[in-house]
Parts: sequence; structure tokens; C-alpha cells
Amino acid sequence: MSHFRGQSVETQAASGSDLPQPSAGPSQPYTNGRRPSRSPAPPSQRPSSAPGNKPGQVTSFTNGTITDDEDDEDDAGPSRPTKPPLLRSKSEHGLRHEHDDGGRMDEEHYEWGARHGFEDHYQSEDIISQLANNWYMYFTDKRHDSSGKPKSPAFEIQDWRMRDRLKTVSAALAICLNIGVEPPDQLRTTPGAKFEAWQDPTIPPVTKALENIGKAIQAQYETLAIRTRYKQYLDPSIEETKKFSISLRRNAKDERVLFHYNGHGVPKPTASGEIWVFNRGYTQYIPVSLYDLQHWLQAPTIFVWDCSEAGNILNNYHRFVEKHEQEEDENALRDPNYEKMTFRPYIHLAACNVKENLPTNPLLPADLFTCCLTTPIEMALWYYVLQNPLKTNLSPERAKKLGGRLQERRTPLGELNWIFTAITDTIAWTTLPRHLFRKFFRQDLMVAALFRNFLLAQRIMPVYNCHPQSYPELPDTRQHPLWESWDMAVDMALQQLPMLERKENEGIDYEYVNSTFFTEQLTAFEVYLTRGDAMSQKPPDQLPVVLQVLLSQQHRLRALILLGRFLDLGPWAVQLALSIGIFPYVLKLLQSAAQELKPVMVFIWTRVLAVDISCQSDLIKDSGYNYFAAIMKPQETFPVVGAGVRDEHKAMCAFILAMLCKGYKPGQVVCNSTDIMTYCLQHLLHPENPLLRQWSCLCISQLWQDLPEGKWRGIRENAHLKLSFLIKDICPEVRAAMAHAMTTFLGIPELTDEVARIEEGIAWTMLEMSNDGSPIVRKELLVFLSHFVLRYESKFLVAAYEQLLEEKEYLSSPPPEDGQDHKMGLHYAGPENREPDGTIKPIAYGVAHDSVFAACWKHVNILSVDPHPEVQRDATIIVDYVHHALVNSAVGTQAQNLMDDIVRRARKVTRGDMSQRTSVMGTHTVIAQPMPSPGLLKRTASYLFGPLMGMDGSNVPTPPASPRIQRSVSQRSRKGPSLDAAPPEQHDQATSPANYHVANEPSCNGYKERSLTAVPTLPIASTFLEWSIEYFREPQMKAPEADEPGSQEYNERLWRRARNEAVLRETQPQKTHARTHKWNSQIGIINNGAQPAKMTFHQFENYVAVADDGNTVNVWDWKQNSRKSRFSNGNPEGSKISDMKFINEDDQALLMTGSSDGVLRIYRNYDSEETVELAAAWRALTHMVPSNVNSGMVFDWQQVNGQVLVAGDERVIRIWNAGSELCTHEIPARSGSCVTSLTSDQMTGSIFVAGFGDGAIRVFDTRMKPQESMVRKWKDESRQWVRSVHMQRGGQRELVSASRNGTVRLWDIRMDEPLKELLATKDVLRTASTHEHLPVFAVGTSAHLVKVFDFDGHELSRLEPYSSFLQGSKGTPIASTAFHPHRMVLGCAARGGYHINLFGCGSERVGPSPP
Repeated sequence: MSHFRGQSVETQAASGSDLPQPSAGPSQPYTNGRRPSRSPAPPSQRPSSAPGNKPGQVTSFTNGTITDDEDDEDDAGPSRPTKPPLLRSKSEHGLRHEHDDGGRMDEEHYEWGARHGFEDHYQSEDIISQLANNWYMYFTDKRHDSSGKPKSPAFEIQDWRMRDRLKTVSAALAICLNIGVEPPDQLRTTPGAKFEAWQDPTIPPVTKALENIGKAIQAQYETLAIRTRYKQYLDPSIEETKKFSISLRRNAKDERVLFHYNGHGVPKPTASGEIWVFNRGYTQYIPVSLYDLQHWLQAPTIFVWDCSEAGNILNNYHRFVEKHEQEEDENALRDPNYEKMTFRPYIHLAACNVKENLPTNPLLPADLFTCCLTTPIEMALWYYVLQNPLKTNLSPERAKKLGGRLQERRTPLGELNWIFTAITDTIAWTTLPRHLFRKFFRQDLMVAALFRNFLLAQRIMPVYNCHPQSYPELPDTRQHPLWESWDMAVDMALQQLPMLERKENEGIDYEYVNSTFFTEQLTAFEVYLTRGDAMSQKPPDQLPVVLQVLLSQQHRLRALILLGRFLDLGPWAVQLALSIGIFPYVLKLLQSAAQELKPVMVFIWTRVLAVDISCQSDLIKDSGYNYFAAIMKPQETFPVVGAGVRDEHKAMCAFILAMLCKGYKPGQVVCNSTDIMTYCLQHLLHPENPLLRQWSCLCISQLWQDLPEGKWRGIRENAHLKLSFLIKDICPEVRAAMAHAMTTFLGIPELTDEVARIEEGIAWTMLEMSNDGSPIVRKELLVFLSHFVLRYESKFLVAAYEQLLEEKEYLSSPPPEDGQDHKMGLHYAGPENREPDGTIKPIAYGVAHDSVFAACWKHVNILSVDPHPEVQRDATIIVDYVHHALVNSAVGTQAQNLMDDIVRRARKVTRGDMSQRTSVMGTHTVIAQPMPSPGLLKRTASYLFGPLMGMDGSNVPTPPASPRIQRSVSQRSRKGPSLDAAPPEQHDQATSPANYHVANEPSCNGYKERSLTAVPTLPIASTFLEWSIEYFREPQMKAPEADEPGSQEYNERLWRRARNEAVLRETQPQKTHARTHKWNSQIGIINNGAQPAKMTFHQFENYVAVADDGNTVNVWDWKQNSRKSRFSNGNPEGSKISDMKFINEDDQALLMTGSSDGVLRIYRNYDSEETVELAAAWRALTHMVPSNVNSGMVFDWQQVNGQVLVAGDERVIRIWNAGSELCTHEIPARSGSCVTSLTSDQMTGSIFVAGFGDGAIRVFDTRMKPQESMVRKWKDESRQWVRSVHMQRGGQRELVSASRNGTVRLWDIRMDEPLKELLATKDVLRTASTHEHLPVFAVGTSAHLVKVFDFDGHELSRLEPYSSFLQGSKGTPIASTAFHPHRMVLGCAARGGYHINLFGCGSERVGPSPP
């Protein structure tokens, strides 16, 4: 069912109005704008008019029992606060005495009852519960907003992958200590800092100290990146430095190298850009110019400078690089074959700035910078103890010995390392631009570790007057609030150190208490997801922490669920997660066998692939796709937190596998090597989940698109036949997906007879979709037909040529009205080529006679005048393409002559253009390309649609072996009622002919006209798959905005509900007043500017929609007397707007119009000329040509179940379901006359009544079989045209009929005779209207009179609508009358005038009734 996304409604009334109620339960996944059907919570209120209710009293249901609450409603409510309910407006329609708010009125007491046995409705809890819970909004789904067109992406796919990923493969550790010798410019304090790599060089044997320090530094670096090749160079000479530098670059090739320089035993770097090493005899310090070092090491490089005044190095390095690059450019100019050296990129991490010395504090290590970079946890513990303001007996040395291993996250040291990684990652994520973060924290393991640890150096060293420098420069992060979380984590760990020492030394039993850091950060992330920051797309600070938590089995499930909720926020969230590096983790987890992770993993992968399809190759690696293929198995039911695998997860798996195959042949090949297609085919018939059916179809379409092996597998599995079962699926998206799958099936390269037979069979099946109510389905059908036309182009040229011959034949000798026309079948022939029984002579058969190609071509012609602009546009492209090809073919000259002849003949036939949007040839070669003749289109449509819609109720379409089988289904006469049967006013010309297309015709959202200068090309590109993918980019876990208390939409809805209730409270007590007072109070006069032909009032807004006798609709605010909008309905000249209804009136209503050419159109924003749009349009009756005789089309809208009853000059009454956009019933009208009026029971929607042109009235019950559904028939011996038949929505539910001769009857559907019969006028009765709730009706006569009666037959008023004396005589007949559904307002208009008169019920009482 189409409705507000999952909203249920607690109370309803038979007012045709509708307000949504937010679901109280957890948000459910949506399927194409709808939730899976489930039983809603019990309704909290029943209609106010139910028996026993007093005004202002609410009868509520509690666990199936009924309790009357008056003043104590609050006591019965739940204990916790709930959302204010959006209740459906209550309209009175019950069995009770009316009371007036101001006390009892002095009028006569009037007892109300309900006709037709409908009192039972009010006493049946089942009916009331059904009414309360099954109210929906119609034509408000995503497909109606977009017509199946994808939005232009509001996001750009960022390249989150590391395309230029570098690794640090080699490292040179140059350690210039020269232990025991102080350099000349270094001032050492006594005592001073002595630890190098946590080693004391003064402890004997001193000769081994340098070697031990070298080994320690290498070991520290290995904890950062174990795979890098390290080499120590202890007190290196200048020659050795040059040699190892050149060797380092040679071995690393184009990868990154690390150069670590400890200059504690040599002079400081010079201001001119030199560092120092030794000569071979260690008698001199030798300078090494950075210029030379660059030449030896080249790039890419990373340097760590642990020496005083390291800022000098950074200042000079850039200058030397530029000098090198200049020289390289000069060399390249001199020698074209010269290979340039590269000196970028490079990274520097330096211990201090210019004129800064390393700290000599004896409590610190001498290589403080190196310790921060390579042993951050030990250094952080050491620093924490030194800086702790509280006195403790904990020394830095003890703190540094905190137990555990860095690699084991469950140990104290390992946990701190894990927390440190998460915190430094988060600090970088929140302070660095995204591209720098990815470059330094995600590209290279070594670089990421050094940069993370550099943030610690940035925090510690400024305390000791050293300011570490980096290139590229990082912002200062010392004040970041997360450092406080780090201090807390360190504090919690060190608090347990005494107990851990005792456990180790004394063996006491003690279990280390893990940090709460990650749990708290996940909670913070959860809070973020529920707050406005997530809605305003502010990136969450906790995202890097969530990434780290995925490493822990303990928190993994919670982290994944929160990550899924974050990705649900939209593509921006997916981009953020990918940019931070989430992808490798979720890829690795596909190898996990953990059952509880499967649902959330499916959800996360769905979100990722919906935004970035570039992950296809990753899914094939290590057979990751099997993870999803296994879940797709129909019988797969693993336990997921107490529930089985949900169908939504299978639908998501189908989506993931479809994306794997989309435009990616390796993906198609691996998926076709499994049973994925078999699983999808089994899911096609899944009864409950339309999303699963839709994506099973789309997955199949991607499995075999452009892959012959996939198509042959489909043939072996009878896929095309199984898909055809969905042709009448209740979900339009599923039908469109099936059409998409059929389209991609076409095109097996070897066109054998078997392939052609299968494809033709598919085409026969697909043609049934041309009468689908949903534009997205018809658009997909045209995509299919465009591929089919292209594949069999030559056969279509023959069919098109023979169609032109038929056009000419039809224009030269139209068919006689003998009822034998249908015997010619699909084609048309002149009388000389017909047998006596009406069939076409075999000798007159064309080459394409009765072929699928002729049928498809006729369907395309019919769709070229489709009421939906996009369907019409696509069909005209196919028509123009074929005609263009025909004119440029071997028979081009003859075809052009035929077209010219048809155009010449057609000019002689009076016909209007079929719409403002007509088929215009895009090329100059076929300027005279004719529109198909409307007459021929009508008979073609009558033939084509009749049998297809006349199939039995089963959903098993079987392509007919030959069109003859199809034709035999419908042998009924197509002869319409003759002109004599129609009343003369049907074609009277009291006014000048109607004007057409005088206002703009609304189009659908995002409609683009085709280029009329470009040559048409096929195939038409489908947008349906891209549009369907968008579903997985939209938030599904969040309640719709209209369900969120406090949101603008929610508040607007509450306001509308209060307004609606106020209207009902005001109008409910007016019954007695309305039937005892005159309706002669003039409320206003509206100058419509055109002849008013039809009027309808909105229940709650002050709007009246007025249609003229052409195709223009005006919407007026009748209280303000101001026009809100004016637009063209688009029905062709010669037709008229038959009726209009407001739908979804309790909320934001839509306007439904029906025109006499059989088309229903639905408009949103109908009250604004700027924003009015076509939400839906389809041909509800399939005769194609406007008719100015008989009734054209009449329809009735049932809000209670979303059905449109449509009837007219056809022999059937069709019921279209708005949710499925399908014709669900074809009920035989059981009459040779046309249907002139329809009305139905608005409470249950199962009973409807039809009035006929021969005066008969028939009652139908849709719960019975179509052939048996007529349950009562009332004949009229005078055979007078029934002007109106109307069943009230409220009040006593009176059924009133009015015939052309002035006879008005009141009926009870249980009785054979009328309850009352009266002659309302002796003149011709032109219009009749019955109030929905008040006991009054009005008739408009041919003598310019409107009479108002009560149901007892007493005349209450006689009114003469105003007519301008310039616009005709006073005696013109009444053209239109309409009551407001609730208020005491009557609108009426006469022919020949532009004015609408509004009358109300005044205060003048009606005198005594005449005897």
C-alpha cells in the first residue's frame, strides 16, 4: 500500500479525510517508501460518532475492552511521555441525538439513523479497527515525486583509496654520539640528561654502550614497522655517510627511505645548512651539506632530526631542493635523454626550532624526541609521573615498567598503546585537513606511527622549552581536549600498578581492570547520532575511535551497529567513513564466521556500495561475495539476536550482488558460477517483501546484462517465464524492475529461431504493461520496446508501413457503426477487403499481420499520446526513429507519399491535437509525419486492451501462441450507445466553443523536453536502476521528518488536525438548522473568467476547484474570493473534464481530475501556479478519443482503501488501486447503456452504486466475484438519463438519485422500491448535488433555477444564480452545483456565464410546508 512512510492512523471517520499517526514502535526498514505490513498498535480512539459517544467524549480501546473516558483521559495514558498522536479527524456519521454547544435548540427533535443496514458498521469493532489502522496517503511515494528519475548526485565520490601508496622500506640510523667527548658548542650540565634510547652510556662496559644504544634504537623502531630494513651507522664518517646514503636509495628504488640522525655528539647544524659527522680517525668533525645529502638520498624520504637547533635544517632544505630542481631542468634542456632526479616528496620531523637546545634535565632522557617518536607509551608514563601535581611514591622508572606487551590489547601496556593510537588518530582527524590526514596517517605504516607519536612530542617538549618542528607543518595540538582522556587512561592504569607488582612478586590474585575509554567513546558516538550534529552533517570526533574498536572482539558488534547507524545518515557519512580507512576492516570481516555480525555487515556493505561502486574488485578477492550469496539462500535462517534472517537482509544482499555485477564482467562471471540467479528466481514470488522482489529482478538483470552465458543460464532456468509472473505484482517498483530485467535479457548475439521465439514471447507478455497505471512501469516498457525495435528494426519498418496503409484506409472509409468492427482484430481494412462476417479477407493480410511486431508498433503509437509527459516523450522518440528509418529506407519515397496523403486527408477530419505535448518529428526529412488517427487509435486500443484486461484473476500471464487466442477472449460488441440515447444538452452549444490550452499545463517533477533538432536515437536509456539505488542512500533507520515531534512537518500536521477538528465541531450540530432554514444567504460571487462546468470543495481548506468546459482548472479561495492557481489539465480538444476530487484531504491534499478521454490525472501543489506538478496520470478507460456524446467518464474516489472507481461508455466498471496503481477489478456493468454517475460507501469501500443512461440504477458489492457482484437493480420505466446518484458519507448515509426528468428518489440498498420519490422540477434537471452530512440536496434546472430540498421533499429555497446581462439571457440552464462537504455552503453556476454563486443557509426559517 502506498502511504506515509510507515505511519498508521489511530482514528478515522467516513469523511474521506486522513491524518497520519507516528508509529510508536521502533523504526522499521522501508521498502520503496512503505513499511512491511504489520499489525499496528491498538487504536486509542474510535470515531466520535460511534454509538454511545457523547459530544466531547472519547471512547478508547484498551486491550480489546472499551472504556469511556471523559475528564480522566490523562490517567489512562502510559507512564512515560509519548509523541502527541496525529489522530484522524473525526467526522460525525453516527446514530445519536445532536446537541448544540449552547444548550438544546428549540427546533424539533430529530432522530438520526443510518440507511442500508450500515448501523452495523458503527457497532463492529473489526470495521472500526480497520478504519482506524488502515489509513494511508496516496500518490505521495518517492516514485510520484521523481517519476523514476534519479537525482543528480548531491555528492562527489572522493578518492579515498591510497593510489600513490608508499612504503618506508629502508632506514638508516645515523647515531653520532662519540661517547666521552663533548662537542665544542654543546653545553652540558652536571648532572645532566644521559639516557640514550633508555640506555645509560656511563654504565660499564662503556665500550659496548654505543653498540647497545644502536641496537635499542633499532628495536624501538621495529615496534613501529617491523618490515622496514634497518641499518645502524654508529659514529659514521663522511665517506661512510655518502656510501650508505647512496646504497639506501639504490636498494629502496622508488619507495620511501628513513634517515634518522642523532647529533648529540657533534656540533649543531649550521645556519647555512650543514650537519656534522666524523673523519675516519675521529679527530675532526666534518660538515655534510644538505645539498649533498639530497643528492645521495633523493626522494621520497622522511628525516628524523634529534639534535639542537634542528630548525636550521628545515630552513635550508627547501632552498637546496629548489636549487637541485633548477639544475635538473637545465640538464634536461641540454640533453633530451637526461633522466631527472626527484627530490620530492620529503617529510621532516625535527626536535626543536632555530636557537633552541635540547633539554639537559637529568630527569629526562637525552634523546627525548626519539623516545617520544619510538616509545610513546613509556615516555608518556614517564612524563605523567614527572608532571603529576600529587605527591606519590611512584617513580618514573617504576611507571615505565608497567606490565604487558604493546601488541596484546588485553594487557595494561597493550591497552594503553591501543588507546593512544585511537586518541592521536582522533586528534589528527579533528585538526588536519582530510587530504593531509589521509596522506600522513593512512598511507604508510611508519609515517603514520611517527606522526602519531610526534603529537606526543608536541605536547611534552614545549614544557622543556623545545618546540618540535615538522614539514609539512602540523597545527599545535597541545590543548586538544582528548589529551585529558589520555591522562585519565594513564592514571587508571598506574593506579593498579602496585597491585600488579604484588601479583607478580607475591603471587596474589588480582585481575587487571580494563579501561572504560572505548565504552565511553562509543556512548559519545551514540549520543552524537541522536543529536542535531548528525543532522547538520558535522563530522563526529569519535569516528577514528570506532575504527580502533573494530579490532576488539568485545566491542565489535556494538561498534558495527553504531557505524551502520552513522552510514545510514547518507552519502556524506559513507564518504567520511571511507576516508578515515574503514574499508579494510569491513572487507576483512567478510572472512568472519560470526553469525551475529552478518545483519550489520550486510547493512554496512549496502551503504558503501550505494555510494561507491569501485569496491567491486575487492569483493571478488578472497571470495568475499560468497558471504552475501550464502545469506541469499531462501532457506537461510541463522539466529540473529533471537530472530531469523530478515527479508530486508536478503534484499540488501541482492543489491550488493547486483552492484558487484553492474558494468563489471569479472563480477558477473563469478556470480554466475554460483547459484545466485537460482536464489533470486525463488525470491521473485516472495509474498511479503516487495523490496526483495524488486532487487531480485534487478540482480538478475545485472547477472545477464551483455553476458550471453548469463542469458542462456536464465533460459535453462526458465527465468523469463518466472519473471513474467510479476506482471501484475502489487508493487509498481517490482513491475518496473521486472521490465528492466526483461530489457537486459534481449540481445543474445546468435539470433537463432529459438532465441527469436523466446524474445517474441517476452514481447507479447510485456505488452500487457502498456495499460499499467504507473508511469515508471510504462517508461520501462518503452525502454524494453526501444531495444526490441532496434533488434528487429526491419520487421518494425514493415509494421510501420502497413500501419500507414491502414491509416489511409481508415481515413478514406471509416468503420460503420454496426458492432462488427472488433472482428477485424488487430488490423483495419476497408469494406472491400472484409468478409461478410466482418473479418479481414486473407488476401488483404499484410506481411506483419497479427504479428507481435504489429502489436508492439500499435502500442507504441498509443503510448505516444500517453497522458504522462515522460511516457509520451519516450514513445514519440521510438515513433520518430522508426518513421525516420522508414523514410530513409528502400520504400522511403512511397512512405513519404503515404504520409503526405494521410496529412492531407487528416486536415479534412475535424480533430483536436491530442495534447499540448504532441509528437514532433525531430528531423527535416519527415516534416509531414502524421499523428496516428485518433479514430484508428481508439479502435486499436479497444482491441488491444480489451482482452488483456479481461483475463481471469490469476496472475499467470501466458504469452499466446498466436494473437487469435488473445482475440477470442473478448467478442463483445464495441458499439456505443447511439446519439439518440444521449440527452440533447450533451451537445448543446449555449456558449461559444470551449477554449483549450489557455493556461500552462503542469508537468512532472524534473521533466525535460526532448531535442526537436536531434535525430532520434535508440535504445532509450533506462534510469530505473540508478533511481532504485538511491533508496539505499537515504536514511532508513530515522523516522520520517513528519513523525519527529517538534519538526516543522509534524507541527504543521498537528495544526491541520486541530483545524480539521474545529471545522467538524462547528458543522456537526447544523443538521436541524440546515433542514429548517432557507438557503438564500449570498456568501459571494466568483468571476471564474470561463464557463464553470464542474466544481468541488475541499473539506477543510477554503478551496473550490472549478473546471471549465475545455481543459482549464481554476482553484479559488472562496472565502477570500482570490484565485490561487490556474492550469491546463491537458485533455485534448473536444474532450472535457468530467469530474474532480480532492484526495488525502486531512493532510496536504492532491487534486484528482478525470476527463472524458478516459484519463485520470493527479496534481500536487495545485494551489500554486509556480509549483503545481503532475504526480500521476494514466488512462483509466482505454478508449482513446474524446467523446462529445454520452457520459465520457465518471469516477469516484474512496480514501478509505485508496481505490478509484471508473466507468463511462465502456461495458465494464473498473476499479483502480492507488497503492498498486493497477486495475484490480473489471466489473461487468450489465447494461447496454453508459454509466452516468458513480457513488460508493466511503466507510468500507465495498459497496458502490452506478446510475445509467437508460435510467437504471445498479448496486454492486466488490467482495463478490465480478460476474456476481451486481446485488440489486432498480429500473426506471421512463428510461430517463440518471443525472446523479450519491451516497452520503455521514448523516444518515442517504442514497439519492436524480433523473433528467426531475424525479429524485431516496433508496435503501436492501429495498426493491425507493423509500421516497418526488418531482423536484418539471423542467429538465441539469445537475443534482447532495450534501455529505446535512439532510439536504439541490437540483439545477434548465430554467436557470437552483432548488434546495430536505430529504422529506420540502423545498427550502429557490435560487437564481447571477448572470451578467452581457453574457446571455436570464433563462440559461444551470451548468453546475456543488455542496461544501461540511459547511452550509452551496456553489452554483449557469451556462453562458462565468460567475459562480455561493449561497449559505441563513437565519430565515422555512414556512409551513405546502400540503
